[in-house]
Parts: sequence; structure tokens; C-alpha cells
Amino acid sequence: MRLIIGILVTALSIWVAVAIVPGLEFDGPWWALVLIALILSIINAVVKPIVKLLSLPVVILTLGLFLLVINALMLSLTIWLAAPERLDLGLTSEGFFWSTFLGAIVISIVQAIVNIFVEDD
Repeated sequence: MRLIIGILVTALSIWVAVAIVPGLEFDGPWWALVLIALILSIINAVVKPIVKLLSLPVVILTLGLFLLVINALMLSLTIWLAAPERLDLGLTSEGFFWSTFLGAIVISIVQAIVNIFVEDD
């Protein structure tokens, strides 16, 4: 149950990011947003720890600020997989740096706020 709630929270945070951040576009059905959230969750569980470990010296030098760039990279990978040429889920981004970077920040903030109100088992 916790996994399903986590994926739904991620889907909600992606929806909020698309609504707030200019440059992030979603044009698809609601189930595609849930599938995108599942893909982002898998990427965060598998790829993100490896990238964090490999970039640990940079993270330490920047006092953790490089983690924001890593979050943007994970969102960029998700957008790349959801592109019309690959899975065609409807999530696109106009540019990597600003729209994806700000989208990753919004997703992190919304997830943190929603997780405050969601009960842990």
C-alpha cells in the first residue's frame, strides 16, 4: 500500500510541476501520469544512488547543492523515456536546464509537503 501511495504522491507532484513550471508539458491521459511517476520512482531507486555515489566528491564540495542537479538529471532521464519517440507518454520539456531543473525542485517540494500529511505505517 505504501508503494502505491508513494507513486500517487509522485504523480501528483509531477502534475503540480507541469502546472507551475513553464516549459514542462504533459499531454496525455491520467494513467500515463501514473506510469511516468512509476518510471521516475524506478529511476530514483536504481539509477540515482549510483549517480550520487559516483558524484560524492562534487556533492561534498558544493555542500549538497549538486543534489539538485542530480534530481534534475533523473527528471531529464524520465522525460527522455516518456518522449514521443520512445514510450509516448506525453511528458516533454523545452529545455534541460531551467524547465527541468525547476520542475525537479517543485516535485521535491510537493513530495515533501504531501508526505507530511500522509501517514507512515
